[in-house]
Amino acid sequence: MDIQEIQSVKQRFGIIGNAPALNYAINVAMQVAATDLTVLITGESGSGKESFSKIIHSLSARKHGQFIAINCGAIPEGTIDSELFGHEKGSFTGAVDSRKGYFETTNGGTIFLDEIGEMPLGTQARLLRVLENGEFIRVGSSKTQKTDVRVVAATNVNLMDAVDKGNFREDLYYRLNTVPIYVPPLRERGTDIELLFRKFTTDFSERYRIKPLQLTEGAKQVLMSYPFPGNIRQLKNIAEQVSILESEQNKPIETETLTRYLPQQQPSNRSLALFPQTNGGTNGENFSERELLYKVLFDMRRDVNDLKKLVRDVLGDEQDGRQILNNHKDLFDSIQPDGDHPPVDTNITRFLPAPNGTGRPENPPPSETYNSHPPVQIFDDVAHDINDVTVEDVTHETEEDDSLSLERQEKEMILKALRRNNNKRKYAAQALGISERTLYRKIKQYEIDEE
Repeated sequence: MDIQEIQSVKQRFGIIGNAPALNYAINVAMQVAATDLTVLITGESGSGKESFSKIIHSLSARKHGQFIAINCGAIPEGTIDSELFGHEKGSFTGAVDSRKGYFETTNGGTIFLDEIGEMPLGTQARLLRVLENGEFIRVGSSKTQKTDVRVVAATNVNLMDAVDKGNFREDLYYRLNTVPIYVPPLRERGTDIELLFRKFTTDFSERYRIKPLQLTEGAKQVLMSYPFPGNIRQLKNIAEQVSILESEQNKPIETETLTRYLPQQQPSNRSLALFPQTNGGTNGENFSERELLYKVLFDMRRDVNDLKKLVRDVLGDEQDGRQILNNHKDLFDSIQPDGDHPPVDTNITRFLPAPNGTGRPENPPPSETYNSHPPVQIFDDVAHDINDVTVEDVTHETEEDDSLSLERQEKEMILKALRRNNNKRKYAAQALGISERTLYRKIKQYEIDEE
């Protein structure tokens, strides 16, 4: 293994790192590049498999030919044969002209088939013929054509498991796997994680002319011990987040600061961090509870005056409170008389302002309510929503407010919940804190058009 040649290839293709497994993979790519053997690159999503396909093509005798990268999982099953092998005029609906496929236009070059495990079985049979004989047939034609194309394939799944399940042809697997290259995940590359983080933050600071970040020794250890299920893509995402949100710090990033940007290590959680996480505030609320509180405030910004008056009347005078509840039984389905104070449905009180005027719920909604909600964007219009929730709006109560009926308020809240959840009743009901059956009855009662 020539270290100098490997370093030269790294510089040429922008590969950062010195992990032994990475150097070995690059060395295999350099050795196989001079041949026409089929190569199968394996590794997790985001580990940089496409860079190895470019190394193989650029160092081969085909470097002056065309290089095409195709994501097999992104092409619909009904059109992938036409994309790869071409079609004749009239071979299917919409085929107004004949068309050359990638195997025909890339003759003399290299095709990189990413996510090869997503390729349909019928297309796999056509690909096997190309690999074995260099022959293919256009869709809708009976004429066999020749092509001289090198195939480099990549996958992030275990193809042998797919073979056992009948989702991938065994003969194609062995034909593709002539020379295997394994790209190590980021968690197996040790100090490469710090090098990549420094590279991403430096690039970001140069692009936006901000001060580059530095990490303390403790933060470096936390960074290198994190598993990074999203690999290099996730590391770059986090590096850019920290760069923009912590750019005003005049000292190195501490361990606690960096930890907020790292998603919790859960086996089933493969998502990237979108916002820094918090460990809890002085009031005992966690981040998801505060998010839900903001969402409730935004949803209720036009109705907070009348809702606050309603709660004040109910809690301020027992007799009047009972009368108000009796006049609006349709709004409080689960209320039952109990003792001196009429019990109010917890699904409603948790969304109402407290009678002490603080504007905070007496019973904050549990975090499970938010976690069960679909991943919708809560802060899609933060500036506009905050401007609407002002002290003046809450405290200035006029006689005109009394003319607003509770039915109208409820209808407006239902409409907003439906709009925010793309007319999905299940999620709208969760956001409102009522059952889906109750929401359906309210939609019928107010003749709400869900279209």
